[in-house]
Amino acid sequence: MGVLIHLHFIRITMEKVQWKVEGMDCSNCALTIHRYLEKEGMKNVKVNFANGDVLFDTNDNFTKEEIAKGINDLGYEVVSMKVADKEKKVLLSSHLQRFLFCLPFTLLLMLHMIPRVHFEWLMNPWINLALCIPVYFLGMKYFGRSAWKSIRNGIPNMNVLITLGATAAFVYSLAASLMQWDKAYFFYETTATIITLIFLGNYLEHSSVQSTQKALNKLIRSQKVMANIIAFDEEHTEHIFPLENTQLKAGDLLLIKTGEQVPADCKILWGTATVNESIITGESLPIPKQSKDLLIGGSILSDGAVKAQVTAAGDDTILSGIINLVKQAQGEKPPVQQVADKISAIFVPVVLVIAAITLAANWIFLGDFTPSIMRAIAVLVIACPCAMGLATPAAIAVGLGRGTRNGILFRNATSLELFKNIKQVVFDKTGTLTTGKFEIADFKFENVSEAEFKKIVYSLEKYSNHPIAQSILKEWKSKDEIRWKNVEEIKGSGIKAEDKEGNNYAAGSFKIITDILAKDESHNVYILKNEKIIGWIDIKDELRPESKTVVNYLHSKGIKTFLLTGDRWQKSKELAGELGIDEVIAEQSPQQKMETVEKLAAAAPTIMIGDGINDAPALAKATIGISISEASQLAMQTAQVVLMSHGLKNLPKALGLGRHTFITIKQNLFWAFFYNIIAIPVAALGLLTPSFSALAMGFSDVILAINSVRLFVKKVE
Repeated sequence: MGVLIHLHFIRITMEKVQWKVEGMDCSNCALTIHRYLEKEGMKNVKVNFANGDVLFDTNDNFTKEEIAKGINDLGYEVVSMKVADKEKKVLLSSHLQRFLFCLPFTLLLMLHMIPRVHFEWLMNPWINLALCIPVYFLGMKYFGRSAWKSIRNGIPNMNVLITLGATAAFVYSLAASLMQWDKAYFFYETTATIITLIFLGNYLEHSSVQSTQKALNKLIRSQKVMANIIAFDEEHTEHIFPLENTQLKAGDLLLIKTGEQVPADCKILWGTATVNESIITGESLPIPKQSKDLLIGGSILSDGAVKAQVTAAGDDTILSGIINLVKQAQGEKPPVQQVADKISAIFVPVVLVIAAITLAANWIFLGDFTPSIMRAIAVLVIACPCAMGLATPAAIAVGLGRGTRNGILFRNATSLELFKNIKQVVFDKTGTLTTGKFEIADFKFENVSEAEFKKIVYSLEKYSNHPIAQSILKEWKSKDEIRWKNVEEIKGSGIKAEDKEGNNYAAGSFKIITDILAKDESHNVYILKNEKIIGWIDIKDELRPESKTVVNYLHSKGIKTFLLTGDRWQKSKELAGELGIDEVIAEQSPQQKMETVEKLAAAAPTIMIGDGINDAPALAKATIGISISEASQLAMQTAQVVLMSHGLKNLPKALGLGRHTFITIKQNLFWAFFYNIIAIPVAALGLLTPSFSALAMGFSDVILAINSVRLFVKKVE
């Protein structure tokens, strides 16, 4: 009897999800969502309560609708980033609307406090209650519901403190009304003031935090524009009509005119133009473009008109990739934030204990419950866990935003913090310190004709991606070439090939001839036939104009510089001497480069800057890997920082921005801790009223945001 066994293989596919979630008020809210998503098996979870972004990788085990429902059940609202037709916001859905609704009731309740103004009828307890109820109910609908759900989820948030403070004042006043106590026991205006001022503080905080996102928001706004799409009718007549760029697809034909924004990544088919790519690179100088050149979506045609074909649209464009990278980086938590997060997680329970102690101690000491409960309420209201949670995200948002605006793309937030410790910078040579543009300076051949020599060189170098090989191909381009029987590229050395007659050829650096000729290593490329030198080529490499300035800047900051290259020792030594680089490590294979950088990074925090495929392993081993915009895709994906502005000139700004962002984070954290350490005891001693405490709490986060925004204009180099 046979047994038939069915094996089912479940293929789990990961999908990146990026949502906007509303209702997060402090780091505890973000922690609640973070824990929920990890509990449900989501990977790479990043939650940023400052801007409401939630990013994670999901799989086939859960639908996005199920995950969204789970987040909504926690007390937050998921707003898809992709929704085209957003539902109309209901009344009183924003902090500003809630504040404006509460303000008239609160002002009426406070009229009796104005000297020489007599509104005796307002002191009627039932009128006080009637004026307070709308404010209290709205406050509980927002703060109370959030507080209850946070307690239910095991991570109480700041709304627990606000709810308890406002409710304590309301219930005490209601009891006084029912018991017909003296008007001295009525604190309806305290309840209303707490709620109203917290709504005001939340609105100001939200506005201030949004200002830290202005660079990113500018990029997002630039994504949606109208495009002039070209279509043809049955008679092949050209027609041009407007279409929103969100509807474009790869292959569409576009007409782009002077002053218009490039609606998507595309390739020029016809026409010439000068293009301002500052939104991507930070470089305001227009760049000339012609047929077959690529245009980056979001850039501006300063002059000219072109017809172009869309190569990437929507989420596949370079600009969309940059926006997503910045958002992911903002969701990262650098090491400095971990301590603040741990404190925030226990902050609310600690404040509740302090408030209870305040009530008991003051009641015993003063012998009067009324002032004691007011002091306890002041403690509850003035405590601010938001400040500790906001300290790092606000500074990082500005640091990343300014970097993006200046053509510096940080792939994660941790690199911003690591910049402060850098002691060594390692440069690749070709394409990094130099422009990567070469020309033949001199050449010599023997035992073959010049035409035959050039044909051999062209036939070999066409199989190499090295910039030197590409420059030779450009100058000696030929249709007459040798058809090789086999050909092989040896990384870090050169090209070897065999023709149909069995002759062996090679083209490469001095390494390739070491066993044949150990004396003359002064040339860039040696050509061999059957292991005999038949000629050599000397190449001139153009230095980047900013290279020496950058090296001098690093020395002024006490940073040691290295030149790490696969090129020959003598040429590398000459270049290092010209630029003032401290140490040269030449004739290195990609494996040796990686091992060298690994050793340097183990000895001291080290930056590696490169642009080629062979630099990718070394970039990964550095403390911070930096790639330049002309780099290979592999190098750009491996690096933690990408300089988009065609060269090294923004390296000093990247280093300075990293250091000053960390300084801002430390300042913010100091304020957050200092504020709570000072404010809570002051409130406990009765030196602050609950109303003033609410005002102070509301403005505490605004101060952090303002300090962070200073990074936009602060000199960082």
